[in-house]
Amino acid sequence: MNIHLANEIATLRLGEQIAQLCPPQQFTIHLEGELGAGKTTLTRGFLHQLGHQGNVKSPTYTLVERYDLSDRTVFHFDLYRLTDPEELDFLGLDDYLSQNSICLIEWASQGGEYLPQPDISITLSYQNNGRQAIISALSNEGKQLCEQLHK
Repeated sequence: MNIHLANEIATLRLGEQIAQLCPPQQFTIHLEGELGAGKTTLTRGFLHQLGHQGNVKSPTYTLVERYDLSDRTVFHFDLYRLTDPEELDFLGLDDYLSQNSICLIEWASQGGEYLPQPDISITLSYQNNGRQAIISALSNEGKQLCEQLHK
């Protein structure tokens, strides 16, 4: 699914829509794209839709930021600075993925084979004066989310 994002507000809204459609069980989203393509902006819209009131910044140095929200826990990962995918073992990635949580993982390609297949993958890229989001569903839950998003 390709979605044109004319500006930052459109990127925030896409994050909000995806958050509204996330199923109640554990759900993983991979976010890919160049620096500045809108991965953290989309995450900000996602988190604000679920009730987070504060700032949202990419956890580039800490690798993961935890958000305990009213009915869900969201883990926001940024693997940009990951030097070796084996570092994810030290981070305890399996613990994050085994909870009834949502995991948003920026620069997921840096995690290689250590990351499980996501429910959806979103690739953001520059397009003219805006952005383009390509959303791929990789699980049944991801397919259902994309079908609802497309309506």
